[in-house]
Amino acid sequence: MANLNRPARVNRALLAVLGLVLLAAGAFALVTHFGALRVLDPSSPVVPSLSAPPTWAYYAAIAVAVVLGLLCLRLLAAQAFRRPRPGTWRFESEPERGGTRLNGSVATEPLAGEITAYQGVRSVNATLAGRREDPTLYLTVGTEQGADLGELRERIDEDAVPRLRRALDLDALPVVLEFRLTTKTGARAL
Repeated sequence: MANLNRPARVNRALLAVLGLVLLAAGAFALVTHFGALRVLDPSSPVVPSLSAPPTWAYYAAIAVAVVLGLLCLRLLAAQAFRRPRPGTWRFESEPERGGTRLNGSVATEPLAGEITAYQGVRSVNATLAGRREDPTLYLTVGTEQGADLGELRERIDEDAVPRLRRALDLDALPVVLEFRLTTKTGARAL
C-alpha cells in the first residue's frame, strides 16, 4: 500500500523545498533591507529604470502575499492530515461486574478481509476511530484499473458496513471511503 501513495510524498517534498526557498528569499530580502547584510544597497530600486508604483499597489501586493501565504499554510495542513489511531472501546453496562475491551483494529480485520475478497479489490486499509458513542470508519480500498467503483461502493455500503455495524451494536456508523487505483491489472483467483 505504501507504493500507492508515492505521488503524495513527492508533492510534499516539492512543497517543502519550495517553501524553504521562498523563506530563504524572504529572509534575505528582510536582512538586506534593514542593513544587517550589506550585499546590496537598501535604498537602490529593484529595477532602476522604472518609476515607483502608486502606494495602493504596495498594499495590494501585501494583501495578495498574505492571502497566498494563508492558502499555502492551509495546503500544508491538509498534507499533514493523518487518520486518527484506532482506540480501545469499552463495553461496560455494569462496571463493578467487569467489562469488555475491544481494540478498533481487531474489529475491522474481518471487514477488511471481506472487502479484499470482492472482485477487483487489491488491498484494504480499515480504521475504526472515535469513541463508541461517536465512531467513524475510514476505508482505503486499492482497486484494479478495470474495477467497477460504483458496484464496489454499493456492496461495501449494503453488505460489509451493515454487518460490522450489527456486530458492534451501533445505530449508525459513518464511513469515509477512498478508492486508490493500482496500475496492475489482471485476474485473481477468488
